[in-house]
Amino acid sequence: MAVALPEIPLIADERSMLLAFLDHFRAALHERCRTGLTIEQMRTEHPPTTLTLARLLGHMAWVESWWFRQILHDIDPLDGFGELNFDRDPDAEMTLITTWSAEEIEALFDRAVEDARRQIEDLELDTVAARRWRDRDVSLRWIVVHMIEEYARHCGHADLIREAIDGSAAP
Repeated sequence: MAVALPEIPLIADERSMLLAFLDHFRAALHERCRTGLTIEQMRTEHPPTTLTLARLLGHMAWVESWWFRQILHDIDPLDGFGELNFDRDPDAEMTLITTWSAEEIEALFDRAVEDARRQIEDLELDTVAARRWRDRDVSLRWIVVHMIEEYARHCGHADLIREAIDGSAAP
């Protein structure tokens, strides 16, 4: 059963339009990875990849924290992400949630999205991030566009994985 996704306005100011696209893709990924699935289905791998729907949600929760907390504001990551060791495990943010319940994964994702919204609520799109990325300054506008791209890519992954699990196709 598909969930109604947030509508994207056809006419709006730049900030409203970009944030509507971001919220649309956030909801789309959540819907594809969670609606109507058991935790076993969320953890189902489809070789040769180890990517799962659960791992996608864990990854995007970390990405929200990384860009909107660590890069934009140079503040600590959300609880749970501070101890990740990417030198030991390049997929640490995905590995973190492999034993979690569906409800715990969903709560982490929801918490990361809500925190990201709070981090940007009073900022202009031209705001320059507190930390540089790859030795370059980035603006909030760039981060939001990058997040839209990141979500769009992973929604495609989720569509393929979900169809392999239960045959459902994205609307």
